[in-house]
Order: sequence, then C-alpha cells, then structure tokens
Amino acid sequence: MKKLILIAAACASALCGPAFAQGGAGKGAPDPARLKATVEKLVGFGTRHTLSSATDARRGIGAARRWGAAEFEKIGRTCGGCLTVETVADRFTGPRAPDGVEVVDVLAIQKGTGDPNQVVIVAGHIDSRVSDVMNATSDAPGANDNASGSALVIEAARVLAGEKFDGTIVYALLSGEEQGLWGGKLLASTAKARGWQVRAMLNNDIVGNTMGQNGRQVADRVRVFSEGIRFAEDEKAARTRRASGGEDDGPSRALAKKVDGIAEANPQIGLDVFAVRRFDRFGRGGDHSPFLELGFPAVRFSVGIENYDRQHQDLRTENGRVYGDTVEGMDFPYLAKVTALNVAALRELADAPAAPASVSLDGALSMDTRVLWDGVPGAAGYKVYWRRADAQDWTDSRVVTGATETLLKDVVVDDHFIGVAAVGKDGAESLVTFGGMAPRK
Repeated sequence: MKKLILIAAACASALCGPAFAQGGAGKGAPDPARLKATVEKLVGFGTRHTLSSATDARRGIGAARRWGAAEFEKIGRTCGGCLTVETVADRFTGPRAPDGVEVVDVLAIQKGTGDPNQVVIVAGHIDSRVSDVMNATSDAPGANDNASGSALVIEAARVLAGEKFDGTIVYALLSGEEQGLWGGKLLASTAKARGWQVRAMLNNDIVGNTMGQNGRQVADRVRVFSEGIRFAEDEKAARTRRASGGEDDGPSRALAKKVDGIAEANPQIGLDVFAVRRFDRFGRGGDHSPFLELGFPAVRFSVGIENYDRQHQDLRTENGRVYGDTVEGMDFPYLAKVTALNVAALRELADAPAAPASVSLDGALSMDTRVLWDGVPGAAGYKVYWRRADAQDWTDSRVVTGATETLLKDVVVDDHFIGVAAVGKDGAESLVTFGGMAPRK
C-alpha cells in the first residue's frame, strides 16, 4: 500500500549522488520548541502504560493515542488531506499482560504518487512504564523513553507534509513496546498482510538526551543499530552468504550505511552516525525486531549515550540521586538533529527506485569482474560500488546507464566486495544490493 523514504544531496548530474534538500518543499527544519511541546503534552497524560485506561479522556494510553491521531489529522489539513490517518489494533496476551490487552497503533499514511506500494516507515512507541513493568497506575512520564521518538514521528510528518514522493511514507505511533514489542509486531504483520514492499523501517527509541549515566555529554552522535546476518534468512540464503561473504552487507546493514552516508553528505545536520554492527543494544530489543523477523530492512536510532537512571524508573530521589524519565533530562536541539536525519533519510528512500532484486558476479580465475543485475522499473541508471574485502565501507563506484551489466577491469573478485544501487531521475539512490555468485549453467 505504501512506500519507503530517505534524503538525497544535490549535485550537478542527476546520477552523481543523492539529492538532499533540508526542508525541501515542506515546512522547514524540525523545531526544538515544537518537539518539546509534544513531549510535554505526552508526559501530561500521566502514564501511557499499555495496560492503563484506554477510555479516560485525560489520563492513560487511550488519551495519548487519540491526541496523536488528532495531531496527524491537524497536519493533514494543512496539506489538503495528504495524510490518511487510521488505527490498527489486535489483542495480545503474554507474561506482561496475562489477562490480555488491546494494542492500538496510530498511523498517518502519505501516499506515494508513483509506486505507492513501496513503503518507508518511521516509527516510535508511545507507551511508557516505571520500575515495575506491571504498574499501570503510577505516573510514568516516559519523556525520553519514548515521547522523544513519538515527537520525532509527529514532527517528521509536519515537515514532510505536502511534499510529493514516488513511494509512500508511513508515520507510526506504536503501543505495547514495553509489554512485548507488540506494536511493532502488529505493524509488521499489517505491512505483510497489505502487501507493502517495505524498503526501510526507521525505529526511533530513546532519541532525546545527551547527558550520560557517567556525566559525559554526547551531543554530536546518534547510534544506528542494524543486523548483519539476516534473522529471516533460510538455509539456501545462508549457504549463498557463506560462499560469497556478505555478513556486513544485508539489507538492514545497507540501510544503516545509507543513513551514515546521508549524515556525512549533510554536515549541517550536525550528527555523526555511530553505525553499531548489532541489531540492538546488548541483550535488548525494540520495535524494529518484528520487521527483521519478517525479512524487512529495519534499523534502530538511539542516543549516543544513555542515562539508565532515567529509564524504566519510579519517580524518586535516593541519596541525592534523581531517578525518573522526566522532561528535564532531555536536550531538544539534539532531538531536532535526530529528527532532521530521519527526515533526510525519508526523503531519499521515498524518491529512490527499489533496490535491484539480485546482483551476480562472474570473475573466477580472472583479473576482471563482470557485474550483472536485475533491472529496476523507473530507474534512470545504476551505481556499481566496490571495496577491498578487508574494508567495511564502499570506496569506489561507477555510474551505469542503459545497461544492467558492466565489466570492472583489474578488480579481482577474490579480493573485492561489489554491490549495485538503482538511481532515480533526480539522483536518489536505493539501498545497495550485495553481489553474489552467478547461477551455475
């Protein structure tokens, strides 16, 4: 039903690289004051615990979700109805909801003008908790975890509303994360049921603080977590990967590298991407995980340094030490930078063609490598990337138009990794598809 998104950087030739425009035709750059107001509004609902009231007009998860939907509706009216706002719901039961609970995701869908079934998703969970995950009555402000991610999603919709993209952008406020990643599971299953071709899922969770547990401030870095070996790969895919390499080049890892490249191409955003080669923080998880389980490319954005006294804590002070996830622990200019990076990524991927379905290499017992790939509808050309096999990031590239193969002279396949991205008419690039062995004749 919808499509994916990222941002591009302008250049003289449409095929020379991504085409980025900070703010573009939308409503300017992300606003720290608006982000703060949104976080304060969400905190004002007292608790947003998934098991809290779904019907109270002023307190609980239901009131927060309805307010989020109303904000999306308000944004949609500014662009002549460019957003379709809806909710999806299902009932979940588990150790953290033994009697069961209805989980509701709030979606705003900005339909693509070219291939709307190609979808990019930006998401944050709206629910909160305190020390006891079953405590649904105490105040759980959840400012950084995760009103920050919810505010980012709403602000991204405001900035991008009214712009036209080839693919569809889905802005998602997810419930049930703290009880079992249920909002992510619900949205991932919805995407599969609707036949969305999900190019990327950008999960934003704890994205609004810069002061760490150790008193160190990190205001110029954001971590982007991505899986290497795919959770969803079958035995055949595992054999192919073992034969060709590619542990560092699956679709989600390619997405993280894409985001890293966007940050480097747009220094005005002011963020370095720390591309963590792990699907999430050590021993922990997030709402992108269910997308990985279904084979969709997905990454998690999180702050450069965490303060665990301000996560999953009852509001209290002990021995002069303050606990609790309150607004005072946040840095809204920093949150605006993380929002700007997400907006840039959404623009790029929303206008890029799909990635090539497969890339084959032929060069055994040769000093040269022939690269062949599947054509992509709507692509104006392709960009072939390569690097030495002991490097992590692409170092060389070649633009190819009018063909779906090229010969790399003096590039020995044994010593190099090779991939191909599709390029749109305005220069927006897809994710890079990693090259493997050509089918045996």
